[in-house]
Amino acid sequence: MPNSSGFRQQLFSLRLGYALRDVLCRQGYQGRQLLNDIIAGITVGIIAIPLAMALAIASGVAPQYGLYTSIIGGFVIALCGGSRFSISGPTAAFVVLLFPIAQQYGLAGLLMATLMSGVILIIMALLRLGRLIQYIPQSVTLGFTGGIGIVIAVLQVKDFFGLSVDKMPEHFIEKLIVLMQQLPNFDLPSTTVAAATLATMLLWPKLKLPVPAHLPAIVVGTLLALLLANAGHPVETIGSRFHYLLPDGSMGAGIPAVLPEFEWPWLRVGADGAALGLSWQTLQTLAPSAFAIAMLGAIESLLCAVVLDGMTNSRHSANSELLGQGIGNIVAPLFGGITATAAIARSAANVRSGAQSPISAMVHSGVVLLALVALAGILSYLPMPAMAALLMVVAWNMSEAPKAVELIKKAPRSDIWVFASCLLLTVVFDMVVAISFGIMLAALLFVKEIADMTRLYDISNNRRYVACDLPADWAVLKINGPLFFAAAEQVFADIATLTQDKKVIVLDFDGVSILDAGGLNALNKLVQRCQQNATQLYIAELQFQPIRTLAKAGVQPIEGVLKFYPSLKELLNELLPCDEKA
Repeated sequence: MPNSSGFRQQLFSLRLGYALRDVLCRQGYQGRQLLNDIIAGITVGIIAIPLAMALAIASGVAPQYGLYTSIIGGFVIALCGGSRFSISGPTAAFVVLLFPIAQQYGLAGLLMATLMSGVILIIMALLRLGRLIQYIPQSVTLGFTGGIGIVIAVLQVKDFFGLSVDKMPEHFIEKLIVLMQQLPNFDLPSTTVAAATLATMLLWPKLKLPVPAHLPAIVVGTLLALLLANAGHPVETIGSRFHYLLPDGSMGAGIPAVLPEFEWPWLRVGADGAALGLSWQTLQTLAPSAFAIAMLGAIESLLCAVVLDGMTNSRHSANSELLGQGIGNIVAPLFGGITATAAIARSAANVRSGAQSPISAMVHSGVVLLALVALAGILSYLPMPAMAALLMVVAWNMSEAPKAVELIKKAPRSDIWVFASCLLLTVVFDMVVAISFGIMLAALLFVKEIADMTRLYDISNNRRYVACDLPADWAVLKINGPLFFAAAEQVFADIATLTQDKKVIVLDFDGVSILDAGGLNALNKLVQRCQQNATQLYIAELQFQPIRTLAKAGVQPIEGVLKFYPSLKELLNELLPCDEKA
């Protein structure tokens, strides 16, 4: 079990290359571990190749940019980050954010937003904000991941059925309408390839073989597409949809078999076919998107690190991971890489394959690089319907539907409302609105629940607290729960109602753990009312935090009006001895 100092290190440490240093320097690293890392890296690299291309296409750019992301971003983040087992690259969660940016600003705008998000992630790391991930409720994360899954699945319908849609509308409802209108005109060969790929992905795990399902599924889909093409029923492929410019000025099909080249993002082509350019207005326009990318990247990466910690009984450094993610998302766009973040599925496969250190992630990047250079021609034969089927399964997996169903069955109603709101807002509007509203709603509902826990009890006749009968104009009241802004007004309104005809009011604060400015304001109003009505107010059993709040506010005893006692028993014995009443 990790000790408390290790836990604090996880929360607050910030070191460049924390995970790699931890393994190579502090823990030692031997040949057997290196062999395990190489095997794991090769395994995950093979898994990442089709996923990286499919996610790039879903994000609105050519497939090679997904490969560049896994090569550059995956390597740099592993080198600089704080999680030993994370595999970074393009992920499904970003599709709903990146696709609109690519549509509006082209590749250049997407790369610039990614670079800006990297700067924001580094600032978050320097401010030690990595630990704030624990304040995002599960209902919010399940809501927006479920919504993202729905959006991704809908975006794949066009390629899954081979529909002829020149340009998808911007809004979700409009997308659904267009797809429903075009669905009767589906392309049978494309649908057949997609269905065969999907069926293979669903049935393959039942064989319980070590090969991930999407690899044989892509092979089956590709072979079937080739057979159909030879029979005169061509299916759209990566090679037929995507093209690139060759040195001699001619066009090549599919993916260029060249290494990613350095180029400033703003010099690349925008949506209008011209260079985007660098200006203050461009930065302002892309800033909201960059902030959203950074927030989602932080959430996705740190959630992945937490999952991996649970699988391996290890500890990541949250701030160091944010630093690594930030550096990776600054470097990757300079070489054409889109947004990179830790991918939970690939990272889990990395652990299951025997990974020991971030070196496995670096090997994974090398495998993807080798595939780009050596297998570009073969990768151009991958059919678009098969890629759509692959992404539909990815969308289902990232939606975490079983966890969502479990939450709906067992969680309090407030969590269900938060989940439903985040899911609906992600689908209809966007993820930024969903997360912002979800966190705000969760916070408000939490405040309401805590406020409802604060109760006022009349203990005037409770012999556990009051040993003797009280005079008729006395009231002894006990407050249980935090006395903060959301609860204080109601509590003190109840006190006013119960003590209208009383001349002595005794408040037992033993159950009050928190007194904030709202509670202090309500207490001052009660003191003023007591002064006006010539009522004496006594407060006993003050806890540390309320004492500190009263002291900071300069609240002092008022002769004949307000007095404090350390205990209720001492107060009653001094003011009203039982033998006197008898």
